[in-house]
Amino acid sequence: MAVVPVRRLSRDLHRQRIHQRMRQTLVGTEERPRLCVYRSIKHIRAQVIDDRKGHTIASASSLDADVKKQIRGGGNVAAAKVVGKIIAERAKAAGVEKVVFDRGGYQYHGRIQALAEAAREAGLKF
Repeated sequence: MAVVPVRRLSRDLHRQRIHQRMRQTLVGTEERPRLCVYRSIKHIRAQVIDDRKGHTIASASSLDADVKKQIRGGGNVAAAKVVGKIIAERAKAAGVEKVVFDRGGYQYHGRIQALAEAAREAGLKF
């Protein structure tokens, strides 16, 4: 009997599948938009999105000029904390108090966790 090799997905494709599965239940509304996180090796980005209108309410990234002043590199926990604080401030300025957290298929650990906790400390509820 011949052994058939199992095709493995790349890490990014595996994460995208997890994210698609999560998005079947996560929906950002006007009352409770979605706080979506994207993490790369060098940077981290966050957006507050109203999915029903297809509209981005607020965004923050480790590439923003005001964030770059506060951090040394964009791919660490310190940068994630700064981005979390800034996204919460920008969301509150736009009138958003409650959000649904979309971790983007990443584990709730490290930079993702740091961003979420900083956003909570800055006043977002999720």
